[in-house]
Amino acid sequence: MAEVAAFLCAAMVGRGIELDATRIETAALLHDIDKMLPADDPLRALGHGPAGAEWLRRHGCEELADAVAQHPVMMLGRAPTYDSWADAAGFEGRVVFYSDKRARQRLVTLDDRFADWYDRYPDSPELSVAHERARRLEKVVCSLAGVRPRDVDRQAWVEEAVRDAA
Repeated sequence: MAEVAAFLCAAMVGRGIELDATRIETAALLHDIDKMLPADDPLRALGHGPAGAEWLRRHGCEELADAVAQHPVMMLGRAPTYDSWADAAGFEGRVVFYSDKRARQRLVTLDDRFADWYDRYPDSPELSVAHERARRLEKVVCSLAGVRPRDVDRQAWVEEAVRDAA
């Protein structure tokens, strides 16, 4: 997922858009940090996304918290409006959210990713709202990056960075 975020950042920077790629890529790398919390950690009660955001705040990474808090799909679907969610997520959070929805073990389309969720949550009215809003977000993010959704790719740097860190 962080590779997709890095690809989008590089494309946007190449088009002259000012952004903090390090912040976006770091939030992308840490977006699921709450999944690593022990089962009995009190932060888990906050739910996926907000728990990770609070963990980041407590560990001196306040600047990543909003992007992490707003990345779960249902955050978009439950928000009063797309604009209220976008304001809460910030620019970084919008790129993180979109990257997360496109990346699995392989790249998938937004519609394919939502098809999986429709199978898992067939009675969720928030999911169809999130899907409609995610399509709007896709248009915005891809327009800023100057790419079509089908041309979104990975910026292959993670494997090399992990090797270098080892």
